Amino acid sequence: MQAMMSNNKPHLSLWRRWNWLVWLIIVAVVYVWAIGGLQFTGLQESAGSVSKSIVHGLVNPDWKYVYNGSGEDLVSLILQTLAIAFLGTIISSLISVPFAFWAARSEKEHYRLRSGSGKVVLTLIRTFPEIVLAIMFIKAVGPGSYAGVLAVSIHSIGMLGKLFSEAIENMDRGAEEAIVSAGGNSPQVFMMATLPTIMPEFISYTLYRFEIAVRSASILGMVGAGGIGTPMIFAIQTRNWPRVGIILLGIVVMVLLIDSLSEQLRKRLI
Repeated sequence: MQAMMSNNKPHLSLWRRWNWLVWLIIVAVVYVWAIGGLQFTGLQESAGSVSKSIVHGLVNPDWKYVYNGSGEDLVSLILQTLAIAFLGTIISSLISVPFAFWAARSEKEHYRLRSGSGKVVLTLIRTFPEIVLAIMFIKAVGPGSYAGVLAVSIHSIGMLGKLFSEAIENMDRGAEEAIVSAGGNSPQVFMMATLPTIMPEFISYTLYRFEIAVRSASILGMVGAGGIGTPMIFAIQTRNWPRVGIILLGIVVMVLLIDSLSEQLRKRLI
């Protein structure tokens, strides 16, 4: 028996010594396969002049577009983008709560089928990208902010539901056990123990999702779902690079402010 174990040890030590080389070869093969599948057509003859025009427009933005009182200026459309992201996140955070309890694993054996079905549903919801949902809702309800809100909210349900369910699975059960031992019933356990324990994480995940929704809402307008993306795609199509420059600058400032504010709020919650 000892002889057999001693014979296996060299094989194990050999694998541990050279397993990195095996993984390196696998990664190299994948990279070669991926690069080989790309077709490089080269640069167009006008690439140089177009690039100069883009750079010149980006470094010389159209400051007059910041605010002109027309309702189609940068400030107004950024506020509309924030409204789409905020409303979509609020709707999804509320709807995600029952999905989260549906998908959360339980120690009881007969609840595993329920949890598995909930996770499958949330995965299916997350499968559809927001841009695809926006195009579908535009066909259903018409172009505009309403389609953007629906796209953001539906896609966010899949992500927030997953994060909420993980928070429920990993929560500290000490407070629940204390209330049960004191004679508390299920509603009392939920209101006095479960909800206060998971609420900070729920709010933190919602703020994080709002950051992502702001970026998504900035892009959804490019397919007609409202927000700052609509004038940006028009400016790109007409090669109005100074307009593109001021819009990109506004998006960068908006995202930085939202990220900074959200980070400060999450630090206070957790």
